[in-house]
Amino acid sequence: MIERTLEQMTDMLGVECVKVFSKSAARDILIKGISTDTRTIRPGSLFVPLIGDHFDGHAYASEAYSKGAAAALWQDDHPHPPEGMPIIRVKDTLTALQQLAKSYREQLPVRIIGITGSNGKTTTKDLVAAVLGSTFQVHKTKGNLNNHIGLPLTLLELDKTTQFAVVEMGMSGRGEIELLSNLAEPEASIITMIGESHMLQLGSREEIARAKAEIVSGMSSGGLFVYNGDEPLIEQALAESPDSLPEGLSRIRFGSGAGNDLFPTDIRMDADGAHFHINSPGYPELFIPLLGTHNVINALAAIAVGEAFGVSPEGIAAGLRSLQMTSMRIEKLTAASGLTVLNDAYNASPASMRAAIDLTEQLRGFGRKFLVLGDMLELGEHEEEFHRSIGAMLSPERVDYVFTFGRLGRCIADEAVKRFPKASVRAFDDKEQLAAELAAEVRADDLVLVKGSRGMRLEHVVNALLA
Repeated sequence: MIERTLEQMTDMLGVECVKVFSKSAARDILIKGISTDTRTIRPGSLFVPLIGDHFDGHAYASEAYSKGAAAALWQDDHPHPPEGMPIIRVKDTLTALQQLAKSYREQLPVRIIGITGSNGKTTTKDLVAAVLGSTFQVHKTKGNLNNHIGLPLTLLELDKTTQFAVVEMGMSGRGEIELLSNLAEPEASIITMIGESHMLQLGSREEIARAKAEIVSGMSSGGLFVYNGDEPLIEQALAESPDSLPEGLSRIRFGSGAGNDLFPTDIRMDADGAHFHINSPGYPELFIPLLGTHNVINALAAIAVGEAFGVSPEGIAAGLRSLQMTSMRIEKLTAASGLTVLNDAYNASPASMRAAIDLTEQLRGFGRKFLVLGDMLELGEHEEEFHRSIGAMLSPERVDYVFTFGRLGRCIADEAVKRFPKASVRAFDDKEQLAAELAAEVRADDLVLVKGSRGMRLEHVVNALLA
Protein backbone atom coordinates (compact mmCIF):
# COMPACT_ATOMS: atom_id res chain seq x y z
CA MET A 1 0.00 0.00 0.00
CA ILE A 2 1.02 3.63 -0.36
CA GLU A 3 3.46 4.94 2.26
CA ARG A 4 4.26 8.63 1.92
CA THR A 5 4.59 11.59 4.23
CA LEU A 6 1.74 14.05 4.25
CA GLU A 7 4.04 16.59 2.63
CA GLN A 8 4.82 14.17 -0.22
CA MET A 9 1.11 13.61 -0.71
CA THR A 10 0.47 17.34 -1.04
CA ASP A 11 3.16 17.45 -3.71
CA MET A 12 1.53 14.50 -5.51
CA LEU A 13 -1.81 16.29 -5.45
CA GLY A 14 -0.35 19.51 -6.90
CA VAL A 15 0.19 22.77 -5.05
CA GLU A 16 -2.19 24.69 -7.30
CA CYS A 17 -5.21 22.84 -5.89
CA VAL A 18 -4.05 22.10 -2.36
CA LYS A 19 -3.78 24.10 0.83
CA VAL A 20 -1.83 22.41 3.59
CA PHE A 21 -3.16 22.68 7.11
CA SER A 22 0.34 22.60 8.63
CA LYS A 23 3.33 22.36 6.26
CA SER A 24 5.90 21.81 9.01
CA ALA A 25 3.88 19.06 10.67
CA ALA A 26 3.28 17.43 7.30
CA ARG A 27 6.97 16.53 6.97
CA ASP A 28 6.77 14.28 10.03
CA ILE A 29 3.42 12.55 9.43
CA LEU A 30 3.75 9.20 7.63
CA ILE A 31 0.63 8.01 5.86
CA LYS A 32 0.15 4.26 5.46
CA GLY A 33 -2.80 3.43 3.26
CA ILE A 34 -6.03 5.12 2.22
CA SER A 35 -9.56 4.66 3.53
CA THR A 36 -12.91 6.07 2.44
CA ASP A 37 -14.87 4.22 5.14
CA THR A 38 -14.44 4.46 8.91
CA ARG A 39 -15.11 0.71 9.15
CA THR A 40 -11.82 0.03 7.34
CA ILE A 41 -9.61 2.59 9.05
CA ARG A 42 -6.08 1.35 9.73
CA PRO A 43 -3.63 3.14 12.05
CA GLY A 44 -1.79 5.81 10.09
CA SER A 45 -4.16 5.86 7.11
CA LEU A 46 -5.39 8.90 5.19
CA PHE A 47 -9.16 9.31 5.42
CA VAL A 48 -10.82 10.47 2.20
CA PRO A 49 -14.37 11.74 2.87
CA LEU A 50 -16.37 11.15 -0.30
CA ILE A 51 -19.75 12.71 -1.01
CA GLY A 52 -22.70 10.75 -2.40
CA ASP A 53 -26.37 11.31 -3.04
CA HIS A 54 -27.30 10.22 0.47
CA PHE A 55 -24.09 10.59 2.50
CA ASP A 56 -21.20 12.94 3.18
CA GLY A 57 -18.00 11.40 4.50
CA HIS A 58 -16.93 14.70 6.07
CA ALA A 59 -19.38 13.96 8.88
CA TYR A 60 -17.24 10.94 9.86
CA ALA A 61 -13.80 12.53 9.84
CA SER A 62 -13.65 12.91 13.63
CA GLU A 63 -14.59 9.25 14.02
CA ALA A 64 -11.86 8.30 11.55
CA TYR A 65 -9.33 10.32 13.57
CA SER A 66 -10.39 8.63 16.80
CA LYS A 67 -9.88 5.23 15.14
CA GLY A 68 -6.32 5.98 14.14
CA ALA A 69 -6.42 7.91 10.87
CA ALA A 70 -3.34 10.11 10.66
CA ALA A 71 -4.91 12.80 8.46
CA ALA A 72 -7.77 13.53 6.08
CA LEU A 73 -8.54 15.26 2.85
CA TRP A 74 -11.06 18.06 3.27
CA GLN A 75 -13.15 19.62 0.54
CA ASP A 76 -12.87 23.43 0.38
CA ASP A 77 -16.62 24.06 0.35
CA HIS A 78 -17.03 22.32 3.73
CA PRO A 79 -16.44 24.46 6.85
CA HIS A 80 -15.11 23.40 10.23
CA PRO A 81 -12.64 20.52 9.77
CA PRO A 82 -12.04 18.49 12.95
CA GLU A 83 -10.01 20.37 15.51
CA GLY A 84 -6.43 19.12 15.73
CA MET A 85 -6.67 16.66 12.81
CA PRO A 86 -4.03 17.17 10.08
CA ILE A 87 -5.93 18.23 6.96
CA ILE A 88 -5.15 18.62 3.26
CA ARG A 89 -7.63 21.00 1.68
CA VAL A 90 -8.69 20.11 -1.86
CA LYS A 91 -11.28 21.39 -4.31
CA ASP A 92 -12.92 17.98 -4.65
CA THR A 93 -12.13 14.89 -2.58
CA LEU A 94 -13.01 12.35 -5.32
CA THR A 95 -10.87 14.13 -7.90
CA ALA A 96 -8.05 14.31 -5.34
CA LEU A 97 -8.33 10.56 -4.66
CA GLN A 98 -8.04 9.85 -8.38
CA GLN A 99 -5.13 12.26 -8.81
CA LEU A 100 -3.31 10.74 -5.85
CA ALA A 101 -3.74 7.25 -7.33
CA LYS A 102 -2.50 8.34 -10.75
CA SER A 103 0.56 10.05 -9.29
CA TYR A 104 1.35 7.03 -7.11
CA ARG A 105 0.95 4.65 -10.04
CA GLU A 106 3.45 6.74 -12.04
CA GLN A 107 6.02 6.41 -9.23
CA LEU A 108 5.94 2.60 -9.31
CA PRO A 109 7.60 0.25 -11.83
CA VAL A 110 4.45 -1.89 -11.88
CA ARG A 111 3.09 -3.20 -15.19
CA ILE A 112 -0.69 -2.99 -15.39
CA ILE A 113 -3.19 -5.18 -17.22
CA GLY A 114 -6.61 -3.57 -17.67
CA ILE A 115 -9.73 -5.65 -18.28
CA THR A 116 -13.21 -4.65 -19.37
CA GLY A 117 -16.17 -6.27 -21.15
CA SER A 118 -19.89 -6.77 -20.74
CA ASN A 119 -19.40 -10.16 -19.09
CA GLY A 120 -16.46 -12.13 -17.78
CA LYS A 121 -14.37 -9.23 -16.42
CA THR A 122 -13.91 -10.62 -12.93
CA THR A 123 -13.37 -14.20 -14.08
CA THR A 124 -10.79 -13.05 -16.64
CA LYS A 125 -9.12 -10.89 -14.00
CA ASP A 126 -8.77 -13.94 -11.77
CA LEU A 127 -7.46 -16.04 -14.66
CA VAL A 128 -4.88 -13.44 -15.76
CA ALA A 129 -3.71 -12.98 -12.17
CA ALA A 130 -3.36 -16.76 -11.77
CA VAL A 131 -1.30 -17.10 -14.96
CA LEU A 132 1.00 -14.17 -14.21
CA GLY A 133 1.15 -15.19 -10.53
CA SER A 134 2.89 -18.42 -11.50
CA THR A 135 5.97 -16.35 -12.36
CA PHE A 136 5.58 -12.82 -10.97
CA GLN A 137 4.44 -10.91 -7.90
CA VAL A 138 0.85 -9.96 -8.78
CA HIS A 139 -1.88 -7.80 -7.26
CA LYS A 140 -5.46 -7.87 -8.55
CA THR A 141 -8.65 -5.92 -8.02
CA LYS A 142 -10.38 -7.11 -4.87
CA GLY A 143 -13.98 -8.13 -5.32
CA ASN A 144 -15.69 -5.76 -7.70
CA LEU A 145 -13.78 -2.50 -7.01
CA ASN A 146 -13.77 -1.54 -10.67
CA ASN A 147 -15.25 1.95 -10.88
CA HIS A 148 -14.05 5.56 -10.51
CA ILE A 149 -13.59 4.99 -6.76
CA GLY A 150 -12.61 1.32 -6.63
CA LEU A 151 -9.87 1.49 -9.25
CA PRO A 152 -7.99 4.37 -7.53
CA LEU A 153 -8.21 2.47 -4.24
CA THR A 154 -6.80 -0.62 -5.98
CA LEU A 155 -3.85 1.39 -7.36
CA LEU A 156 -3.16 2.83 -3.91
CA GLU A 157 -2.95 -0.71 -2.49
CA LEU A 158 0.08 -1.51 -4.67
CA ASP A 159 3.62 -1.39 -3.35
CA LYS A 160 7.13 -1.38 -4.81
CA THR A 161 7.31 -5.20 -4.77
CA THR A 162 4.31 -5.54 -7.12
CA GLN A 163 5.45 -6.52 -10.60
CA PHE A 164 2.02 -6.79 -12.23
CA ALA A 165 -1.38 -5.40 -11.30
CA VAL A 166 -4.48 -6.84 -12.94
CA VAL A 167 -7.28 -4.30 -12.70
CA GLU A 168 -10.91 -4.54 -13.67
CA MET A 169 -12.64 -1.58 -15.32
CA GLY A 170 -16.41 -1.28 -15.19
CA MET A 171 -18.72 1.38 -16.54
CA SER A 172 -22.32 2.44 -17.02
CA GLY A 173 -21.79 5.12 -19.68
CA ARG A 174 -19.42 6.73 -22.17
CA GLY A 175 -16.22 8.31 -20.84
CA GLU A 176 -15.94 6.17 -17.71
CA ILE A 177 -13.56 3.55 -19.12
CA GLU A 178 -11.49 6.36 -20.65
CA LEU A 179 -11.10 7.91 -17.19
CA LEU A 180 -10.06 4.61 -15.63
CA SER A 181 -7.62 3.80 -18.43
CA ASN A 182 -5.95 7.18 -18.10
CA LEU A 183 -5.59 6.65 -14.35
CA ALA A 184 -4.12 3.14 -14.65
CA GLU A 185 -2.15 3.54 -17.91
CA PRO A 186 -2.28 -0.19 -18.73
CA GLU A 187 0.50 -1.82 -20.68
CA ALA A 188 -1.97 -4.46 -21.88
CA SER A 189 -5.74 -4.26 -22.17
CA ILE A 190 -8.41 -6.92 -22.62
CA ILE A 191 -12.01 -6.74 -23.84
CA THR A 192 -13.77 -9.98 -22.96
CA MET A 193 -16.96 -9.53 -24.99
CA ILE A 194 -19.73 -7.12 -25.93
CA GLY A 195 -23.14 -8.04 -24.56
CA GLU A 196 -26.41 -6.36 -23.73
CA SER A 197 -25.52 -5.08 -20.25
CA HIS A 198 -26.02 -1.29 -19.99
CA MET A 199 -28.49 -1.20 -22.87
CA LEU A 200 -30.61 1.00 -20.59
CA GLN A 201 -27.87 3.64 -20.46
CA LEU A 202 -26.27 3.29 -23.91
CA GLY A 203 -29.08 2.06 -26.13
CA SER A 204 -27.22 -0.28 -28.51
CA ARG A 205 -24.46 -2.89 -28.62
CA GLU A 206 -22.55 -0.62 -31.01
CA GLU A 207 -22.47 2.13 -28.39
CA ILE A 208 -21.47 -0.38 -25.70
CA ALA A 209 -18.55 -1.47 -27.91
CA ARG A 210 -17.44 2.14 -28.31
CA ALA A 211 -17.54 2.60 -24.53
CA LYS A 212 -15.51 -0.57 -23.92
CA ALA A 213 -12.96 0.37 -26.62
CA GLU A 214 -12.07 3.44 -24.54
CA ILE A 215 -9.77 1.12 -22.58
CA VAL A 216 -6.98 1.72 -25.12
CA SER A 217 -7.05 5.49 -24.49
CA GLY A 218 -4.66 5.37 -21.55
CA MET A 219 -2.18 2.98 -23.15
CA SER A 220 1.24 4.16 -24.27
CA SER A 221 2.86 3.26 -27.57
CA GLY A 222 3.79 -0.37 -28.12
CA GLY A 223 1.08 -1.74 -25.81
CA LEU A 224 -0.83 -5.00 -26.20
CA PHE A 225 -4.55 -5.18 -26.95
CA VAL A 226 -6.19 -8.59 -26.43
CA TYR A 227 -9.81 -8.88 -27.52
CA ASN A 228 -12.58 -11.30 -28.41
CA GLY A 229 -12.24 -11.82 -32.14
CA ASP A 230 -15.66 -13.50 -32.35
CA GLU A 231 -17.17 -10.02 -31.81
CA PRO A 232 -16.85 -7.78 -34.92
CA LEU A 233 -18.12 -4.72 -33.05
CA ILE A 234 -14.81 -4.37 -31.20
CA GLU A 235 -12.75 -3.87 -34.35
CA GLN A 236 -15.52 -1.71 -35.77
CA ALA A 237 -15.33 0.59 -32.74
CA LEU A 238 -11.55 0.88 -33.01
CA ALA A 239 -11.73 1.60 -36.74
CA GLU A 240 -13.99 4.60 -36.10
CA SER A 241 -11.17 6.52 -34.39
CA PRO A 242 -7.86 5.23 -35.83
CA ASP A 243 -5.97 8.41 -34.92
CA SER A 244 -6.74 7.93 -31.23
CA LEU A 245 -5.09 4.50 -31.04
CA PRO A 246 -1.68 4.21 -29.34
CA GLU A 247 1.20 4.03 -31.79
CA GLY A 248 2.47 0.51 -32.46
CA LEU A 249 -0.45 -1.19 -30.69
CA SER A 250 -0.12 -4.97 -30.93
CA ARG A 251 -3.31 -7.01 -31.21
CA ILE A 252 -4.17 -10.59 -30.28
CA ARG A 253 -7.61 -11.98 -31.06
CA PHE A 254 -8.99 -14.86 -29.02
CA GLY A 255 -12.27 -16.73 -29.30
CA SER A 256 -14.01 -19.92 -30.31
CA GLY A 257 -13.57 -19.43 -34.05
CA ALA A 258 -10.55 -20.81 -35.91
CA GLY A 259 -10.01 -17.39 -37.51
CA ASN A 260 -8.69 -16.04 -34.20
CA ASP A 261 -5.03 -15.96 -33.20
CA LEU A 262 -5.84 -18.15 -30.20
CA PHE A 263 -8.69 -20.66 -30.04
CA PRO A 264 -9.50 -23.99 -28.33
CA THR A 265 -9.13 -27.14 -30.39
CA ASP A 266 -11.24 -29.32 -28.11
CA ILE A 267 -13.08 -28.89 -24.81
CA ARG A 268 -14.08 -31.57 -22.32
CA MET A 269 -16.12 -30.92 -19.17
CA ASP A 270 -16.22 -32.96 -16.00
CA ALA A 271 -17.53 -32.28 -12.52
CA ASP A 272 -14.34 -30.45 -11.51
CA GLY A 273 -13.95 -28.08 -14.45
CA ALA A 274 -12.94 -27.80 -18.09
CA HIS A 275 -10.09 -29.59 -19.91
CA PHE A 276 -9.00 -28.18 -23.27
CA HIS A 277 -6.22 -27.82 -25.83
CA ILE A 278 -5.32 -24.69 -27.79
CA ASN A 279 -3.98 -24.13 -31.29
CA SER A 280 -0.57 -22.88 -30.07
CA PRO A 281 2.18 -25.55 -30.18
CA GLY A 282 4.06 -26.66 -27.09
CA TYR A 283 1.13 -26.72 -24.69
CA PRO A 284 -0.06 -29.71 -22.67
CA GLU A 285 -3.76 -30.26 -22.09
CA LEU A 286 -4.93 -27.32 -20.00
CA PHE A 287 -7.40 -27.37 -17.12
CA ILE A 288 -9.37 -24.67 -15.31
CA PRO A 289 -11.44 -25.40 -12.19
CA LEU A 290 -14.37 -23.60 -13.81
CA LEU A 291 -17.39 -24.88 -15.65
CA GLY A 292 -18.55 -23.67 -19.04
CA THR A 293 -17.21 -23.14 -22.55
CA HIS A 294 -17.42 -19.38 -22.00
CA ASN A 295 -14.85 -19.69 -19.22
CA VAL A 296 -12.49 -21.57 -21.55
CA ILE A 297 -12.77 -18.55 -23.88
CA ASN A 298 -11.98 -16.23 -20.95
CA ALA A 299 -8.94 -18.39 -20.18
CA LEU A 300 -7.62 -17.78 -23.70
CA ALA A 301 -7.25 -14.08 -22.89
CA ALA A 302 -5.15 -14.99 -19.84
CA ILE A 303 -3.01 -17.35 -21.93
CA ALA A 304 -2.42 -14.59 -24.50
CA VAL A 305 -1.27 -12.16 -21.80
CA GLY A 306 0.91 -14.80 -20.14
CA GLU A 307 2.64 -15.62 -23.42
CA ALA A 308 3.21 -11.93 -24.19
CA PHE A 309 4.93 -11.34 -20.85
CA GLY A 310 7.14 -14.42 -20.94
CA VAL A 311 5.29 -16.99 -18.85
CA SER A 312 6.18 -20.51 -20.03
CA PRO A 313 3.50 -22.96 -21.21
CA GLU A 314 4.15 -24.96 -18.04
CA GLY A 315 3.72 -21.84 -15.92
CA ILE A 316 0.50 -20.94 -17.71
CA ALA A 317 -0.87 -24.46 -17.18
CA ALA A 318 0.06 -24.39 -13.49
CA GLY A 319 -1.46 -20.93 -13.02
CA LEU A 320 -4.76 -21.91 -14.62
CA ARG A 321 -4.97 -25.09 -12.56
CA SER A 322 -4.37 -23.19 -9.29
CA LEU A 323 -6.98 -20.51 -10.02
CA GLN A 324 -8.59 -18.80 -7.02
CA MET A 325 -11.95 -17.39 -8.02
CA THR A 326 -13.92 -14.44 -6.78
CA SER A 327 -17.09 -15.90 -5.25
CA MET A 328 -20.56 -16.27 -6.75
CA ARG A 329 -19.51 -16.85 -10.36
CA ILE A 330 -20.83 -20.31 -11.22
CA GLU A 331 -19.71 -21.84 -7.96
CA LYS A 332 -20.33 -25.58 -7.91
CA LEU A 333 -21.74 -26.33 -4.46
CA THR A 334 -22.91 -29.58 -2.90
CA ALA A 335 -25.59 -29.76 -0.24
CA ALA A 336 -25.39 -32.27 2.60
CA SER A 337 -28.03 -34.33 0.79
CA GLY A 338 -25.81 -34.61 -2.29
CA LEU A 339 -27.80 -32.06 -4.35
CA THR A 340 -25.55 -30.11 -6.74
CA VAL A 341 -26.13 -26.34 -7.00
CA LEU A 342 -24.53 -24.06 -9.59
CA ASN A 343 -24.50 -20.65 -7.91
CA ASP A 344 -24.31 -17.88 -10.51
CA ALA A 345 -26.30 -15.30 -8.58
CA TYR A 346 -23.78 -12.47 -8.86
CA ASN A 347 -25.01 -10.87 -12.08
CA ALA A 348 -26.92 -11.62 -15.25
CA SER A 349 -27.22 -10.45 -18.84
CA PRO A 350 -28.66 -12.25 -21.85
CA ALA A 351 -25.19 -13.44 -22.88
CA SER A 352 -24.20 -14.75 -19.45
CA MET A 353 -27.66 -16.27 -18.95
CA ARG A 354 -27.37 -18.20 -22.21
CA ALA A 355 -23.86 -19.36 -21.30
CA ALA A 356 -24.97 -20.63 -17.88
CA ILE A 357 -27.94 -22.47 -19.37
CA ASP A 358 -25.73 -24.02 -22.06
CA LEU A 359 -23.38 -25.24 -19.33
CA THR A 360 -26.25 -26.78 -17.35
CA GLU A 361 -27.48 -28.57 -20.45
CA GLN A 362 -23.99 -29.96 -21.20
CA LEU A 363 -23.32 -31.47 -17.78
CA ARG A 364 -23.96 -35.19 -17.46
CA GLY A 365 -24.48 -37.64 -14.62
CA PHE A 366 -27.41 -35.96 -12.88
CA GLY A 367 -30.97 -37.08 -12.29
CA ARG A 368 -32.97 -33.98 -13.26
CA LYS A 369 -31.98 -30.42 -14.11
CA PHE A 370 -33.63 -27.33 -12.62
CA LEU A 371 -33.21 -23.73 -13.77
CA VAL A 372 -33.90 -20.93 -11.28
CA LEU A 373 -33.80 -17.71 -13.30
CA GLY A 374 -34.33 -14.18 -12.00
CA ASP A 375 -34.70 -10.80 -13.66
CA MET A 376 -31.86 -9.44 -15.79
CA LEU A 377 -31.70 -5.73 -14.94
CA GLU A 378 -30.69 -2.57 -16.84
CA LEU A 379 -31.62 -3.85 -20.30
CA GLY A 380 -33.61 -0.80 -21.40
CA GLU A 381 -36.76 -0.66 -23.46
CA HIS A 382 -36.28 -4.16 -24.91
CA GLU A 383 -35.99 -5.87 -21.51
CA GLU A 384 -39.09 -8.03 -21.96
CA GLU A 385 -37.92 -9.13 -25.41
CA PHE A 386 -34.55 -10.23 -24.00
CA HIS A 387 -36.25 -12.26 -21.27
CA ARG A 388 -38.65 -13.89 -23.73
CA SER A 389 -35.68 -14.89 -25.89
CA ILE A 390 -34.24 -16.79 -22.92
CA GLY A 391 -37.52 -18.61 -22.39
CA ALA A 392 -37.70 -19.44 -26.10
CA MET A 393 -34.30 -21.15 -26.06
CA LEU A 394 -35.26 -23.59 -23.30
CA SER A 395 -36.08 -27.17 -24.21
CA PRO A 396 -37.71 -29.90 -22.09
CA GLU A 397 -35.31 -32.34 -23.74
CA ARG A 398 -32.36 -30.68 -22.02
CA VAL A 399 -33.75 -29.35 -18.71
CA ASP A 400 -36.63 -30.63 -16.61
CA TYR A 401 -37.92 -27.68 -14.57
CA VAL A 402 -37.91 -23.90 -14.93
CA PHE A 403 -38.51 -21.72 -11.86
CA THR A 404 -38.47 -17.93 -12.36
CA PHE A 405 -38.45 -15.01 -9.95
CA GLY A 406 -39.51 -11.43 -10.58
CA ARG A 407 -41.61 -9.45 -13.01
CA LEU A 408 -39.27 -9.98 -15.97
CA GLY A 409 -38.60 -13.58 -14.99
CA ARG A 410 -42.29 -14.19 -15.64
CA CYS A 411 -41.59 -13.37 -19.33
CA ILE A 412 -39.12 -16.27 -19.39
CA ALA A 413 -41.77 -18.54 -17.91
CA ASP A 414 -44.42 -17.37 -20.38
CA GLU A 415 -42.25 -18.49 -23.29
CA ALA A 416 -40.99 -21.70 -21.68
CA VAL A 417 -44.47 -22.98 -20.85
CA LYS A 418 -45.26 -23.13 -24.57
CA ARG A 419 -43.00 -26.19 -24.82
CA PHE A 420 -42.80 -27.61 -21.28
CA PRO A 421 -45.45 -29.46 -19.31
CA LYS A 422 -47.36 -26.81 -17.40
CA ALA A 423 -46.34 -28.18 -13.99
CA SER A 424 -42.64 -27.97 -14.94
CA VAL A 425 -42.65 -24.16 -15.29
CA ARG A 426 -43.39 -22.04 -12.25
CA ALA A 427 -43.18 -18.26 -11.92
CA PHE A 428 -42.82 -16.62 -8.50
CA ASP A 429 -42.98 -13.13 -7.05
CA ASP A 430 -42.25 -14.45 -3.54
CA LYS A 431 -38.67 -15.64 -3.11
CA GLU A 432 -39.41 -17.59 0.06
CA GLN A 433 -42.21 -19.47 -1.63
CA LEU A 434 -39.91 -20.26 -4.58
CA ALA A 435 -37.22 -21.60 -2.25
CA ALA A 436 -39.72 -23.70 -0.30
CA GLU A 437 -41.32 -25.29 -3.38
CA LEU A 438 -37.95 -25.92 -4.99
CA ALA A 439 -36.52 -27.53 -1.84
CA ALA A 440 -39.55 -29.80 -1.65
CA GLU A 441 -39.16 -30.85 -5.30
CA VAL A 442 -35.42 -31.58 -5.69
CA ARG A 443 -33.73 -34.91 -5.02
CA ALA A 444 -30.16 -35.70 -4.02
CA ASP A 445 -28.98 -36.54 -7.55
CA ASP A 446 -30.44 -33.40 -9.18
CA LEU A 447 -28.65 -30.32 -10.57
CA VAL A 448 -29.92 -26.77 -9.92
CA LEU A 449 -28.67 -23.62 -11.67
CA VAL A 450 -29.44 -20.35 -9.86
CA LYS A 451 -28.91 -17.30 -12.06
CA GLY A 452 -30.07 -13.67 -11.87
CA SER A 453 -28.95 -10.08 -11.51
CA ARG A 454 -27.35 -9.10 -8.22
CA GLY A 455 -30.36 -6.99 -7.27
CA MET A 456 -32.58 -10.09 -7.21
CA ARG A 457 -30.60 -11.56 -4.26
CA LEU A 458 -30.98 -15.14 -5.45
CA GLU A 459 -28.17 -16.28 -3.19
CA HIS A 460 -30.93 -16.61 -0.58
CA VAL A 461 -32.35 -19.44 -2.69
CA VAL A 462 -28.89 -21.03 -2.88
CA ASN A 463 -28.52 -20.86 0.89
CA ALA A 464 -31.96 -22.40 1.38
CA LEU A 465 -31.04 -25.32 -0.90
CA LEU A 466 -27.74 -25.90 0.90
CA ALA A 467 -29.48 -25.82 4.27
